[in-house]
Amino acid sequence: MSEPCQAEACSLQTCLNKNTYKPEKCNERLRALYQCCQGMYDNNSDATSTACPMASVVKRWMKDHPDGKKDK
Repeated sequence: MSEPCQAEACSLQTCLNKNTYKPEKCNERLRALYQCCQGMYDNNSDATSTACPMASVVKRWMKDHPDGKKDK
């Protein structure tokens, strides 16, 4: 079984590699990763994935970026 949210993490990394000097162009991919991680933690608070930050980091990021408007 593959790691949860690995596809989102790889997509973000690819975007960051392409946009070295403009990482803000990858905000949609960052949001997708954090949403995936949040879903994983919501389903199982003990879940882990090398693609995801700790649950508390995900929770704080989602709270600080509630609607995506700050991401753009």
